[in-house]
Amino acid sequence: MRITLRLHAKLSDCLPAPARAKGALDLDVDDGTTVASLITRFEVPRNLCHLVLIDGVFVPPTARSDRVLAEGETLAIWPPVAGG
Repeated sequence: MRITLRLHAKLSDCLPAPARAKGALDLDVDDGTTVASLITRFEVPRNLCHLVLIDGVFVPPTARSDRVLAEGETLAIWPPVAGG
């Protein structure tokens, strides 16, 4: 099945080089792929996965191991943001 992975800010460094500038990658994944398995696959530091959304809906840390992705969904991950 095909999904979109969007990694924001410095997390985009975890994407393959051609996708880094866009911060997004369309990819084929196996049925049953979870949020946590994609985080592991792309070596995104778990402690930097602050805001995780699927199609704009928040996925809390406790649900990331069990939340299975579906065809056409977009998984977006943001690191903690600081500012003043």
